[in-house]
Amino acid sequence: MNIVINDSSKLVNIFGKNDENLRLIEKEVSVEIIPHGNTIQISGENSNVNIAKSIILDMVERDNLGVNNNIDEVSGSIRVRNVTTSKIESKKNIIKTKIKTILPRSLNQDEYINSIYNNPLTFGVGPAGTGKTYLAVAAAAYFLESGLVDKIILSRPAVEAGEKLGFLPGDLKEKIDPYLRPLYDALYDCLPSNKVQKGLDNNTIEIAPLAFMRGRTLENAFIILDEAQNCNSIQMKMFLTRLGINSKMVITGDPTQIDLPSNIKSGLLEAIQVTKNMSQTRQIKFSSDDVVRHSLVKKIIDAYDKILKK
Repeated sequence: MNIVINDSSKLVNIFGKNDENLRLIEKEVSVEIIPHGNTIQISGENSNVNIAKSIILDMVERDNLGVNNNIDEVSGSIRVRNVTTSKIESKKNIIKTKIKTILPRSLNQDEYINSIYNNPLTFGVGPAGTGKTYLAVAAAAYFLESGLVDKIILSRPAVEAGEKLGFLPGDLKEKIDPYLRPLYDALYDCLPSNKVQKGLDNNTIEIAPLAFMRGRTLENAFIILDEAQNCNSIQMKMFLTRLGINSKMVITGDPTQIDLPSNIKSGLLEAIQVTKNMSQTRQIKFSSDDVVRHSLVKKIIDAYDKILKK
């Protein structure tokens, strides 16, 4: 099978440095790929050739969207296509902000983005490194930039790993910021830094501990609760009932990383049960197959899962 790239200026971003993207596809999909000028020749078993073709077309599409086809992006396409050859509707389920275009790197990520766009309430549950928080913050940035909401509210339980804020040094902001740092990082990665700072100054972007949500009705807002496994039942119910008109709510967490005392039930686990059959909600359950960090992270997660199941 031959694929022709009509615009030669696209070749570097598609082939990769020293053809590293093509070599990675060869290795992971068990095909032979030979580039001839603007033509990519693929040979091997028909099913594998079709998978390789889909991966290369993904790279062409990313290039058209202005996305760099780095190894992580290509690995994401390989992971998706090795699971199924059905085409992800990436033109629909992309997140585009002024400084970044983000495409799903797994089927679960694709479904997660789709749910965020189409449901008032989405749960993203699974291990670290699967993009739960990052994609939610990126979607929030898109909604704010597009005028679909008036503000972003990002929250986490303020107490993790047994550390109580009253026993930590510093004023309230100094105590809270370390817990919320991942949310800041994701925001600055998706929006210009001056826009983030302006939003923080005028409260169109609010980052606060979960306790600050009490007594509020959040309308025309994109609300994210991260690390939700460390909420108790009362906190989770309080948070869920803050949802107002024309708002989006995304709740993320990892049930294997609960830091609550053993006699306190995780509000996340309870909320998943309570809402599982409700309309206008969706629960996306990520696994180690969705990990988009270093490949070693997937191996570590799988190894821990095996130990915990014994």
